[in-house]
Amino acid sequence: MVICIPSGSTEVEIRAVRDSGEHAGGREVYMIYEPMAAALGIGLDVEAPEGNMVVDIGGGTTEIAVISLGGIVTNKSIRIAGDDLTTDIMEYMRRQHNIKIGERTAEEIKIRVGSALPELDDPPADYIVQGPNQMTALPIEVPVSYQEISHCLEKSISKMETAILNALEQTPPELYADIVMNGIYLAGGGALLRGLDKRLTEKINIPFHIAEDPLHAVARGTGIALKNRHKFSFLMR
Repeated sequence: MVICIPSGSTEVEIRAVRDSGEHAGGREVYMIYEPMAAALGIGLDVEAPEGNMVVDIGGGTTEIAVISLGGIVTNKSIRIAGDDLTTDIMEYMRRQHNIKIGERTAEEIKIRVGSALPELDDPPADYIVQGPNQMTALPIEVPVSYQEISHCLEKSISKMETAILNALEQTPPELYADIVMNGIYLAGGGALLRGLDKRLTEKINIPFHIAEDPLHAVARGTGIALKNRHKFSFLMR
């Protein structure tokens, strides 16, 4: 059994995950760090003597790692990711439109009109949200535009940008040069947010590439590690 874990996990957390895997019936339980699994899933050569940077925006954490020679050189794990963007949308709708929405509706808004930029070349149509008015509890309908959502996600996305810059600051100069040349790879469900790659490219001045099928990159990489566990044993704990 191979389980992927956040790169910022403590020894205690790792042991807890290992125990859970063994209790679930795993005879041999291996751990692989999420950004490493994402890199395998994207199809990067993790053993190459050059630097590759992966940003994996999941549900609970955003994992940022520079990978070279089969190891993680620099890593940053922040607890701001997809779930926080969903919470931002719920808060915004409550504050701005006086409408109460649940997590599923907020997630739907994020998928339909979520955006990291206030100006998009191919803008999505407004999304109609239905729910109870906070004051009267009567049903209301509110059209939501992508500009509004980009405004309400601004704070969380800025924190992600800062974390990426921090990871780049700690990167050795030779690997930094490779990253500038190869670009940075975005994986995880958060990579599907409209305009995110463009915004990060403009802000950080390094091209960002969205992985093919970013949503399943980590799961795919974990599968590759499990299949070739003798080859990739050095990546696992």
